[in-house]
Amino acid sequence: MFITGRLTIALAVGVLPLVLIGLAGYPAYPALGAWIGLCVLLVALDVALAANPRSVTVSRRVPQRARLGEQVPVSVAVHNHGTRTLNAVIRDAWQPTAGAPAERQHLRVAQGERARVSITLRPRRRGELVSEFVMIRSRGPLGLAGRQARHVVRGAIRVLPAFSSRKHLPSRLARLRELDGNTSIQVRGQGTEFDSLREYVRGDDVRSIDWRATARAGTTMLRTWRPERDRHVVIIIDTGRTAAARVGDGTRVDASLEAALLLAALASRAGDHVHLLLYDRVVRGRVTGVDGTALLPAMTDAMAPVHARLVDTDWHGAFAAVRSLTTRPSLIVALTAQDAAESARGFLGAFPRASRATTVLVGSVTDDGIVALARERGSREEVYLAAAAERTLRDAENVADAIRRAGGEAIAADPEELPPRIADRYLELKAAGRL
Repeated sequence: MFITGRLTIALAVGVLPLVLIGLAGYPAYPALGAWIGLCVLLVALDVALAANPRSVTVSRRVPQRARLGEQVPVSVAVHNHGTRTLNAVIRDAWQPTAGAPAERQHLRVAQGERARVSITLRPRRRGELVSEFVMIRSRGPLGLAGRQARHVVRGAIRVLPAFSSRKHLPSRLARLRELDGNTSIQVRGQGTEFDSLREYVRGDDVRSIDWRATARAGTTMLRTWRPERDRHVVIIIDTGRTAAARVGDGTRVDASLEAALLLAALASRAGDHVHLLLYDRVVRGRVTGVDGTALLPAMTDAMAPVHARLVDTDWHGAFAAVRSLTTRPSLIVALTAQDAAESARGFLGAFPRASRATTVLVGSVTDDGIVALARERGSREEVYLAAAAERTLRDAENVADAIRRAGGEAIAADPEELPPRIADRYLELKAAGRL
């Protein structure tokens, strides 16, 4: 059973007459006992007249998947099998990060009928969000007390990454179509994979003339080219301790997930094979052998439960896992935070082992606040902060130079700019015939 605030008010209301009786010189204890006894009797009567909350059937309607930051409608249905009308207060026990509203839902269900209440969740973290039970409180007709029961009805939602960087995808796909020759004439320099033959048009590159085809056709024929297909793109996402740092509204690993999804969507449309590896000291997630429209759902499912771990990443093991995914020359995109020489030693030590790849691209998430701190000189404290910020920026540049000397490429940008910059670099490699 439970009691409500009305019982407290009823007890408080009885205090004033008792005080007046005491001031008049009459004994107040008998009246106090009588008032408390009456309240207890009313509570017992209210509980007895309340509908039984255990004589109901509870069911849920919950979507299986949702994206982070989106509103998720869920509902609970109550079927009253009892003999009385159920005046209920329902609490759906979602965990706090699900973003369930704080207020309780009120429901009135007549005998033998069914009713449904809906709430809107606003998830604040990726992964599986769970509600293990639904609590139902049935009030009596007086509203002083009632019965309550816990119904174990599990509900779960898998919250996927937001993929807010998909807004950059249409413009990159348009550039990819231009490279592929769907919206412009294919000429030498846009790729090195032979596509087809067509008649020569004034202004075409004469180096692309196919003389054998010209002799057979009796007119000048030109070879057309397109960017190579069926190449391999391997994306490594660092889930170690450096990925747990807060940058903007999220963490570094969240920004890495956004960059990986945009690159995968673009590479899949380009006809390349995409492999995903989430790694710190062990494999936290892996997607390989999936192409076409099934790629992004598989990647988001693998990313959803993965969060940064407070351990140092084993880069020797990470690059060994890359070699197990594909043995062909590939574009390796490592999304990590290499902004300090001390934390980058392991990465740089393992880096030469990946040099057989066509290109190794290292993407790092930076904090614009550090650049802003480096510009402030208004007070003594700001000078010290600016010196620390300058040191941080210099260390990041030193690590980037070490990556370039080792044969890789380094891209550093804030969480909003990193995904499109990596996608642009991918398109540049395609256009240059390096991928």
